[in-house]
Amino acid sequence: MRRRKFAICLAAYNGMTYIADQIESILLQKNVDLQIFISVDRSADGTEDCLAERALSEPRLTLLPFGDRFGGAGPNFYRLLRDVNLAGFDYLSFADQDDIWHPEKLWRAHCLLTEQGAFGYSSNVTAFWPSGKTQLVRKAQPQRTWDFMFEAAGPGCTYVLQSCLALTLQQMVRGADASLLRVGYHDWLIYAFARANKYSWVIDDWSSIQYRQHANNQIGVNAGWRSYWLRVRKMLSGHGFEQSLLIADLVQASSTPVVQHGLRGGRLGYLWLALRANQCRRKRLDQLWFFMLCMLFAVAKPPDRVGA
Repeated sequence: MRRRKFAICLAAYNGMTYIADQIESILLQKNVDLQIFISVDRSADGTEDCLAERALSEPRLTLLPFGDRFGGAGPNFYRLLRDVNLAGFDYLSFADQDDIWHPEKLWRAHCLLTEQGAFGYSSNVTAFWPSGKTQLVRKAQPQRTWDFMFEAAGPGCTYVLQSCLALTLQQMVRGADASLLRVGYHDWLIYAFARANKYSWVIDDWSSIQYRQHANNQIGVNAGWRSYWLRVRKMLSGHGFEQSLLIADLVQASSTPVVQHGLRGGRLGYLWLALRANQCRRKRLDQLWFFMLCMLFAVAKPPDRVGA
């Protein structure tokens, strides 16, 4: 049987502490062929030199030209999506610089995508801390009608895309205007693009990654009241709805009811969304938070960034 070939896009920045373990866990993937494409945001800890030396002895590593400053994981991943040649690959996957992959992560994704006839895959993860604490982070709640307009399908490092979806996504990224760089969540954008364009998606109720939590995580898990409070503050600022509108424009979903009647409907639009909270988020607790936020914006003036 032909071994499936995976392109892995890895975005790095000051990653010396953990990146060797991350790369090793990818190279140890079973039953597949793979090539890791690495884009390094200009770093100060020697990440570029370390990877350049590693690539001399590992032909499965391809380093994109160094020197650019992207300022975040999202723009770095967009650079990878724009510049990596995906011809000849069966699948596209994404990697952070500090996790540990299950050795059958890619093979299981291939099997499930084939079995279900889907085009996009994501999964649960197991968060772990330096203290030894672990926590299963479930993302496999049933997909809803409009969940893709308000959340990702899980951490982007669990994503696997069939080549046809990957190539279409790449065309969108290459043709996008400057608003792309204002979308801070590449995983959310990718999921929205797939769902808005009728590519079916499967969320695996299995943990494919040990998801490292540490002080320098750009986006970690929702663990603890401090984490929840920071996210609540961001929600109250209107940031999430602003991102939804940017994503809707990029994935050609601006004419959908959730945008026309909801996001662009002013105060009545937020009431419209509140009454459909169970179709906008997957997790029950997130549906409750979403309902309360939309009711707040329906009663009080929403932030200027998302319109009154």
